[in-house]
Amino acid sequence: MSRIGKLPINIPAGVTVDIKDNVVSVKGPKGELSQKIDPAIKVNIENAQIHFTIDETSAVDKKQKNAYHGLYRSLVNNMVVGVSEGYKKVLELVGVGYRVSNHGNVVEFALGYTHPIFIQLPPEVKVETKSERNQNPLLILESCDKQLIGHICAKIRSFRKPEPYKGKGIRFQGEVIRRKSGKSASAK
Repeated sequence: MSRIGKLPINIPAGVTVDIKDNVVSVKGPKGELSQKIDPAIKVNIENAQIHFTIDETSAVDKKQKNAYHGLYRSLVNNMVVGVSEGYKKVLELVGVGYRVSNHGNVVEFALGYTHPIFIQLPPEVKVETKSERNQNPLLILESCDKQLIGHICAKIRSFRKPEPYKGKGIRFQGEVIRRKSGKSASAK
């Protein structure tokens, strides 16, 4: 059995969990999410906790069942945390002339290219931008879906990855970039 899969998930107040036809639906104050579960894993709700067990009669091999056990427990836990507390990511634009602004869910980037970059975010993601004098512009993303917000952050980061020589690019707030020294003069 998976060590992660064995752990029960506590259901916080204000969150409802429904299981129907191997689909777990979680509803809370921040939103509603659902996840299809493989038939090799059984899901039970007892005493305001969600328990995951492996179905031994399933035709899936033992190693794959153990992998599914931990995977689906983590996915459902992320859903429960997302609908109760939500997830927040802060991206920082480091570079001269780098700017970000939003109009609703359309975000506009000026990243040193000859043209601005626009990205339309899904309605599940709330976006906010901050541009203060003498500080790097910030892009704040909030959502109840951890997978979606991670995917969007990776897409935005791919526009200008942080580079190791000057440290310019889009990075998470507080992220440390390993710096390299430039060319060094050869000693003769």
